[in-house]
Amino acid sequence: MKEQIQINGNTLIHLGFKPKKWFKEAIAYINDNQLSNDEMLAYLEQFKSDPEIELHENPIAFAINIEAENAVEEKNVNDVINTMNTLMKTPTLVNGAIMPDACPTGTNGVIPVGGVAVAKNAIHPGMHSADICCSVMLTDFGNANPQDVLDAAHSITHFGPGGRDRNSQFRFPMDLLAEIEANKFLNDQRCISAARSHLGTQGDGNHFLFVGTSKKTGNTMMVTHHGSRGFGANLYKKGMKVAEQFRRELSPQTMKQNAWIPFNTEEGQNYWEALQIVRKWTKKNHECIHDATLEKLGIEKENRYWNEHNFVFKDGDLFYHAKGATPLDKKFMPDITGPRLIPLNMSEPVLIVEGKTTETNLGFAPHGAGRNVSRTQHRKSKNGTIQDIFNEETKGIDARFFSNEIDITELPSAYKNAETVRNQMEQFGLGEVIDEVMPYGCIMAGDVGKNAPWKRRKKNKK
Repeated sequence: MKEQIQINGNTLIHLGFKPKKWFKEAIAYINDNQLSNDEMLAYLEQFKSDPEIELHENPIAFAINIEAENAVEEKNVNDVINTMNTLMKTPTLVNGAIMPDACPTGTNGVIPVGGVAVAKNAIHPGMHSADICCSVMLTDFGNANPQDVLDAAHSITHFGPGGRDRNSQFRFPMDLLAEIEANKFLNDQRCISAARSHLGTQGDGNHFLFVGTSKKTGNTMMVTHHGSRGFGANLYKKGMKVAEQFRRELSPQTMKQNAWIPFNTEEGQNYWEALQIVRKWTKKNHECIHDATLEKLGIEKENRYWNEHNFVFKDGDLFYHAKGATPLDKKFMPDITGPRLIPLNMSEPVLIVEGKTTETNLGFAPHGAGRNVSRTQHRKSKNGTIQDIFNEETKGIDARFFSNEIDITELPSAYKNAETVRNQMEQFGLGEVIDEVMPYGCIMAGDVGKNAPWKRRKKNKK
């Protein structure tokens, strides 16, 4: 009797299969059952993958809602358009847009800030980035004194890395905890610990707490800007790993940063659910700071509304990835309670806007003023002492840094010209300003790394 030839991994590779986890089980089954050539091919049919999904030959067309007004802006706009052209070759994408505050971030092909990318039946974690559900909330404090509101909020809020210690944490909603524990992406100790300790915190960078007065009513209003902190960042990391697994299988030509999770998979359903839970947490994060400030002052709120500007919005089988773009269309926000908020910089008003969806805005507006140059370039462009620069740029407002260290890359000159952004909003039909919160003062994290505890510890060891 002729001895059965044993197959190995090379046999399967020669037949056109890529090395996968199932190789070991399949090889053992074929050898143990001494399958003939035809029988082996019939058995292997179940492991055949669909053909790889190729990039679009040409970029999908996208709306350009931005114009350059000087040489610096021209370079920025060209860079944004170039990165969008690369991005829009991603196989899942069917539409896109860029806003007046657009600026590139990362390598060519990564969605820019101020970008909208519309995918069919796919969620791209890299297109919402680590700061999931970065958002703004406004509370109307009525005729309260702006300084009292700013002082009270300063005593309550928390900026910088890490979270609150156990003695200063806000009470965590048990219904939200139950949702977290029921989700496969979120139910681990790291996520839950971050969700607890980061509740009522604002992070660093461009996040802020702003107090001003309504141009229309004169009422004092507080606006906070921050995202989902470490809780969302943990989900993003997990999402990127799962998306990469799908990318290798479905579309190896796609950039790693643009990998996606198919919505019609178990992973896609769970990830979408996780995003909604992170959204609920982030809204609660804002509410904790606002409610505690109201309570400290013994004031009842007169109004409140919020919107995210860094998220994924679903409409049927289309997923709108807004990387720094404010949703105008009510269909994107199930809990809409009022108009939208567009902050510019600490010395400019927060715009309160409404608007309609058009073919070119796709239902979105800018999320702020954006940048023309990087933080490093801005820092190098400034002359004089940090204190002098701060004094000059914050005249007339009560500007504070939580870390007591000035961060000049968050001063007004670091951002695009606010008037230009407003003009282009009108020019391109990106929302109508119905009120403005005129600046009184604001709090930001500041240069959290300058005298950071971990740096002081290193110095003490020397």
